[in-house]
Amino acid sequence: MPLRAVVLSAKDNVATALDGLKSGERLELVFDGVERTVTLKADVPFGHKFSLEEIRADSPIIKYGEVIGLATAPIQAGDYVHVHNIASARARGDLEGGH
Repeated sequence: MPLRAVVLSAKDNVATALDGLKSGERLELVFDGVERTVTLKADVPFGHKFSLEEIRADSPIIKYGEVIGLATAPIQAGDYVHVHNIASARARGDLEGGH
């Protein structure tokens, strides 16, 4: 079976689609010896993210073991994660003392 999504760190709470994925698809992912099964709740375009677990609003989005943003709303496992539910935590003057 071809690899459909990638997770690079056990810390990650999102995965990246390696193909256009469809709502309802069930993906079995293995990373760092841990197997996870996620059923997608929305279509996820190639190169975009989906959640591996529940993420509370204002909680970090972690990709490649690094915080890449904060959830702006609650995110469920299998949800599409993009600009509609994440705010970048990088290069934001308002988060760095207003500069």
